Amino acid sequence: MSFSDRRKKTNCVEEFSAVADKNKLLETAYDKYADMLYRVALSQLQSADDAQDAVQDVFVKYINTAPSFNDAEHERAWLIRVTVNTCHDAMRKRKRRSYVSLDDVAEISEQDSGFDAVGAVGVMRALAELPEKHRTVIVLHHLEGFSVEKVAQMLGLSVSATKMRLSRGRDALKKIMGKED
Repeated sequence: MSFSDRRKKTNCVEEFSAVADKNKLLETAYDKYADMLYRVALSQLQSADDAQDAVQDVFVKYINTAPSFNDAEHERAWLIRVTVNTCHDAMRKRKRRSYVSLDDVAEISEQDSGFDAVGAVGVMRALAELPEKHRTVIVLHHLEGFSVEKVAQMLGLSVSATKMRLSRGRDALKKIMGKED
């Protein structure tokens, strides 16, 4: 075997190893974040099928860009930001809104968050009626548990703008749900 043949063989092994490592990273990220990203996308797009497509697109971008992250929090913030942007793109493309089936909402709520299905359906209906900018901050802060500062950072807003959107979103939810105090 000549030197160039050995070198080609070594390069193939290195490429295979790099692909295997990349697949392992993708699998780990998918297992860790897919459910959360799906909930974010579902809250934005109001369609289970569109939300699944958006999450798939996010992971395709993850593979194609191969970003490097400082830590897990940075990776999670990047994935959420890309998910929100992907949802915005999808909404712009379709220029109409469709709504998630209430059966899908009840199923997701029971499986992922332990909510009472009837209560969750009401909340999801109310969330669907909110303007997108209020719905996004409410979902990220209250349903996904991010701090106000993290939500502001992910969405490229100031902390005060994020707090104002949360406040206005909560007020709108109270009105929609008929629980105005």
